[in-house]
Amino acid sequence: MELVRADLIGRARAGDGEAFRALTEPYRRELQVHCYRMLGSFQDAEDALQDTLLAAWRGLGGFDGRAAIRTWLYRIATNRCLSALRSASRRPVKEWDIPGVEPPEPTRLGEVSWLEPYPDTLLEGTIDLRPEARYEQTESISLAFVTALQVLPPRQLAVLILRDVLGFHANEVADMLDTTVESVKSALKRARAGLQRRRSTATDREPPPAADSPAEDAIVAKFVSAYESADIDALVALLTDDVFVSMPPLPFEYEGRDVVARFCGLLFGAGRRFDLVPTRANGQPAFGAYLRAPTGIRHGTGLFVLTLAGDRVCGMTRFENSVLPSFGLPRSLPRLRNPG
Repeated sequence: MELVRADLIGRARAGDGEAFRALTEPYRRELQVHCYRMLGSFQDAEDALQDTLLAAWRGLGGFDGRAAIRTWLYRIATNRCLSALRSASRRPVKEWDIPGVEPPEPTRLGEVSWLEPYPDTLLEGTIDLRPEARYEQTESISLAFVTALQVLPPRQLAVLILRDVLGFHANEVADMLDTTVESVKSALKRARAGLQRRRSTATDREPPPAADSPAEDAIVAKFVSAYESADIDALVALLTDDVFVSMPPLPFEYEGRDVVARFCGLLFGAGRRFDLVPTRANGQPAFGAYLRAPTGIRHGTGLFVLTLAGDRVCGMTRFENSVLPSFGLPRSLPRLRNPG
């Protein structure tokens, strides 16, 4: 194995692009997930991944072999993401743009308006967690976890992901960030405290059912039936008392069953009806939402991601229709035979 790797490195250093791809391709998807956790945006993660691979290609001559190729690539990716976090101005929040619908007063305005969902189809085979990792794969990619990460200072964010999510040793993280082990330990302590404050309410909830289990299928089927038929009573019956709705890049957030029910009632007003196409995002059930037009064509209006607690829905995150292609979903669905 080492001889094969040494041969690939030698050929890549000599300008062999195929050798470089063979060397880095096994880590491509997990690096993209890492960049996503760091940046909270699928598109920003893809950009950071491309920057990482370009930097690795250009800097391969400086790879001394003391660390594994995977560790070296994580060092590059982490520092690319840190540079992006420090220099980039986040995408601006967006104004409400649903015609004919006046939203209720939001419960609060969200801090993380740039969040984007991550397709589950890109998660397969991407996670190689070490024994020191503190989080399971499903938790470490969930929308709630990724959102909570985004409010941490950049250095704390990087340390927590590298140590607690990926399980790198403190000395490896110190080397990646050009700092000391003591600094890594201090940053990790502060990051854990900050993350705990953000996620304290979630620890009191029932755990979600296992992905693709009969229990998950049952609640998802009830949600689809209620939403597509605009049955507010049936929809409300599925929600927890503290259900939470957010809509990045819109800053509006709603917490509580009553206000969420009012919000959904407004969406269904004037005879608006939707069809939902199932997919998965961040390890959670998700749907492309398509508004039925009088012509019979159904136009994609966005992507809903559900957060479940036991047999209830405790969260709904609505993303814009621009994310649909990342999930292999069309911008519109064919004409209905019997529109309306």
